[in-house]
Amino acid sequence: MSTGHRAVARARFRESLARWLFIAPAAVYLLLFFGYPIVKNIVMSFQQYTITTFYTGAPPFVGLQNYSTILSSDLFSKALLTTVLFTAGSIVGQFVLGLAFALFFQRSFPLGQVLRSLLLLPWLLPLVASGTTWRWMLDSDTGVVNAALRVLHLLPSGVPWLTGTSQALVSVTLINIWVGIPFTTTILYGGLQDIPTHLYEAAKLDGAGPVTTFRHVTWPLLRPVVSVVLVLGTVYTVKVLDIILVVTGGGPADATETVATQSYELSFQQFEFGRGAAMSNVLFVISLASAMVYLRANRRAQNA
Repeated sequence: MSTGHRAVARARFRESLARWLFIAPAAVYLLLFFGYPIVKNIVMSFQQYTITTFYTGAPPFVGLQNYSTILSSDLFSKALLTTVLFTAGSIVGQFVLGLAFALFFQRSFPLGQVLRSLLLLPWLLPLVASGTTWRWMLDSDTGVVNAALRVLHLLPSGVPWLTGTSQALVSVTLINIWVGIPFTTTILYGGLQDIPTHLYEAAKLDGAGPVTTFRHVTWPLLRPVVSVVLVLGTVYTVKVLDIILVVTGGGPADATETVATQSYELSFQQFEFGRGAAMSNVLFVISLASAMVYLRANRRAQNA
């Protein structure tokens, strides 16, 4: 091999080595802090992992028994339905209101930047603090919401926001919508800012009104951002835990019990770590399946 070829080979080797050295820290981080917990959780779901076996370090292998137990329970079917209703209601509310706010803030007006900053507060506050505040506000006897309804003579008596089996699910859904609106608005507002203004000018010259402009200009160009918002929102909402635990604790009568809260209760209240791991794996599959279904449907709609 000539000297020139050797120099080229050494240069390519050094370039390839440099690439791997840049990738290695991120790969090691992902394997240690993401890969290992996921693999450990999957292994635990096939073991009888309790407090006793946790300290002995020798949990017996039980195969699919944990999955069979949780999937055949009556509480799981109810929790799965509650999860679907909670997720669907939250995503629809967050997206509709977030899109409305994003379109509103797209216009330039006094104090617009200040209002956009204030809109981020629900997203920046700790969820435990937000949940505690909402629990106080929605209290049936001393809550400010029922007090306002009585003062305005809208209702003669208070609404059992957190103690009624049907009202409790609506309440935690509305709270989660309130928490998620800033994220949705921020992402959609950024997508609207990337749409060229000359397209709106051309549509206006063609006589297109606001609805027509939104349908034929804004929406088609915003769809990639909408996909990101809906997928991330669904994955996040399916695993919402802290808001429900703080506000209702899964009650009343398991009315707000979701797959996420059930996984938490199995692991950290009943100390059935194996069953809790199995439930969390089911939750992971639900999140992954819902995201893949939407992305596939969205891809088909774009290709049609």
